[in-house]
Amino acid sequence: MKLIRKRRNGYVLMLAVSICLAVWLGATFMIEAVFAFGAISLISLLLLVRQNRLLYDATLIWDNRIIAVPSALISMPGSQEKKDNDEIVVSTFGILIGSEIYRWGLDGVHGVRLHTVHINKGQMYLTFGDTAHTMRVELLHGITQKQAVLDAAQKLFRETGVTADITGW
Repeated sequence: MKLIRKRRNGYVLMLAVSICLAVWLGATFMIEAVFAFGAISLISLLLLVRQNRLLYDATLIWDNRIIAVPSALISMPGSQEKKDNDEIVVSTFGILIGSEIYRWGLDGVHGVRLHTVHINKGQMYLTFGDTAHTMRVELLHGITQKQAVLDAAQKLFRETGVTADITGW
């Protein structure tokens, strides 16, 4: 979330500088440069709006978190990658892995959905996707108490409607 916020602040700075330069160059009648900085301002504004939307989604996931873990293994058909980030957050609305957001349940019936949740003593497996693409995320949860696992499973069921398969406890 810090990286998303940092990028947003960079886009704000770039927008402010490009607008100031466009106004200053407009006052000195350098029309070609005004158009160039005007285009940069427009691009900066579009990037700022996109990054602000990502920050909103990340904040929504962060504020409604169910579990936060330090590491994840992400599997898609044909590839597999390990992510060690500051924090990986599983929420009612999706999963936040560093600056990447995987949302579910927001695009209606045909959108991305959380399909299965499996929890064992050391890991949590989440499978989500739509009809075309499916992802599997393996989280090292580090939960040692069975009641905490049951609470997380109950919250997942209550918020997403997916029943967690708990084994090994």
